[in-house]
Amino acid sequence: MIEAAMIWNEPNNKSHWDFESDPGWAVFARMATLASQAIAAEAPGLPRVLGGISPIDPDFIRLMAALGVLDAIDAVAVHGFPLDWNHWMIGEWPAKIESIKAVTHLPVWVSEVGVSSFGAEEVQEWGLQRTAELLAGRSPRIHWYSLYDLPAAWPATTRHKEAEGSAYYRHFHMGLLHEQGQPKLAARSFPACTPEIGICQWFHFEDHRLEDAVRWLDALGVTYIRTGLSWADWYRPNAEAWFDRQMRALERFDVTLTFCFTPEDKGIWPHHTAPPKAPEEFADFCAAMIRRYAC
Repeated sequence: MIEAAMIWNEPNNKSHWDFESDPGWAVFARMATLASQAIAAEAPGLPRVLGGISPIDPDFIRLMAALGVLDAIDAVAVHGFPLDWNHWMIGEWPAKIESIKAVTHLPVWVSEVGVSSFGAEEVQEWGLQRTAELLAGRSPRIHWYSLYDLPAAWPATTRHKEAEGSAYYRHFHMGLLHEQGQPKLAARSFPACTPEIGICQWFHFEDHRLEDAVRWLDALGVTYIRTGLSWADWYRPNAEAWFDRQMRALERFDVTLTFCFTPEDKGIWPHHTAPPKAPEEFADFCAAMIRRYAC
């Protein structure tokens, strides 16, 4: 069941939106507003969530309010990885949530939070337990990132290997499971966190892990998940068949469905982070996906 639609992902992170090409955020604001309106037209009452921000920046939320984006949505979201990438302590999670609540009346979701096992599986397990303690009761939705490690043979398309050094490689070790499906230490602790905490798992196009992922989600006691349908992927051969397969496999869960990533020929330059030349085309994609999977 689709329980919410999320518009974009980490828009204030250059790995996901080229804000240098959109310096006043006018394109993003128009795109997000049009998409939200299109979603509401197809499924009145379906919650619409602004893509989780990273870094957690109250000024960005203020800007979205000033541009009218928050008038068109029902919740905002944040992402945090203090043990791996952020420059703040894990114990600051409550303060980070409060910093966003201070600038909007909308609910604040934690749509990605996680800890890598890059240094030690014990660190990840402790990080999961501590995160659960710190965030319990503070957010309507908490999505742990992620179920699987990113396969080492795949590029982390939203990261920058040359610039990040070891931070890049941490991205490949965020799962509760190794890439081949073997559970890590944190997997044994995760059932104690459900159903209060869900999972964020991105599935690559025609991802071979899909069916095994569903079995693991059931075994871990997960009831709600966050995943995505890529606007860029929609133009691949066999996209409809893959999207249908993915959504059928996940239909037993409450799904927050994220829409993002610009097709190369639709952007002002050919990259998934590029602002689209025609923001209404992204809104059309969102509407089509809501008609297909939420109505």
